[in-house]
Amino acid sequence: MHLSLGTLIVLGLVLAAEFVNGWNDATNAIATVISTRVLSPAKAILMAVLFNILGAMSGTAVATTIGKGILDPHAMNLTSIGAALVAIVLWGAPASYFGLPISITHALLGGLAGAGFATAGFGALQWAGWQKVFIGLIFSTFLGLIGGLTLMVLIYRLFAKSRPSTVRRIFGKIQMLSAAFMAFSHGSNDGQKFIGVFSLVLLLSGIHHTFYIPLWVVLLCAVTMGLGTSIGGRSIIKTMGMKITKLEPVHGFAAETAAAATIGIASRLGIPLSTTHTITTAIMGVGATRRFSAVRWGVTKDIVTAWILTFPVCGFIGWSVTKLALIFFS
Repeated sequence: MHLSLGTLIVLGLVLAAEFVNGWNDATNAIATVISTRVLSPAKAILMAVLFNILGAMSGTAVATTIGKGILDPHAMNLTSIGAALVAIVLWGAPASYFGLPISITHALLGGLAGAGFATAGFGALQWAGWQKVFIGLIFSTFLGLIGGLTLMVLIYRLFAKSRPSTVRRIFGKIQMLSAAFMAFSHGSNDGQKFIGVFSLVLLLSGIHHTFYIPLWVVLLCAVTMGLGTSIGGRSIIKTMGMKITKLEPVHGFAAETAAAATIGIASRLGIPLSTTHTITTAIMGVGATRRFSAVRWGVTKDIVTAWILTFPVCGFIGWSVTKLALIFFS
């Protein structure tokens, strides 16, 4: 297998974006289990790395949607793919550093859309894939919120006569399971997205003649995401686990279980969705069951603002980098 310098650069950018994904998004899976002090940060990060890797290896439906369902592969080239990945790194790395959870999914989709439009116009967009993106937006926003709220209400009713110490002891144990479930679900959706992009680059560079996903690509991207989680992410953990609302193990369990179930369903259907949106709205739903003011809406406003800005900002960066590359290298 001969890899040109351009191909190596773009593949390196895929891994850099996957690292940022692990730094920002993957830490969402363990933010609550750390904030409730059920697991130490070191143990939680180790668990997140392991289950994110297992999740990324559990299927390829989302990777296929990203790799050939969002944009026509024949309308793309290495320059436009590289531009989309630059957008993710430029937007995602500073956000991660300052503890602002964004949607790496929307950063990727925005970057791809902007770069694809710069290369081939609206004809590069594939409606079937974008339909799944819009469905994913509904999943992450409404199912996360409703799921967290509903599950928390059910738990309140089931344990209405139990002592607070009993509830904390029970959910302090089973929250480890819900955190593992959340990490696995994250890997099964977010972890697969860059696997799809990596495989698309191999197709565009002529290494592969059809779109398919080799096992070594799955392993490489999964481990890279795991490294991002293990090295960075503490600022994101603080925002998600401590600043949105005060969490006890029972709240962490409800938010993680609701979010993980939503993400798991989407992954099996090949629907790319924002795991950040899903777990954040689930935490909001859980917090709102105590009282509306239990959620720190000023913090959530900043998070939602970042969500809204992510797609257009990354789309603009992807478009701009592609246009500049076409000017300088044409």
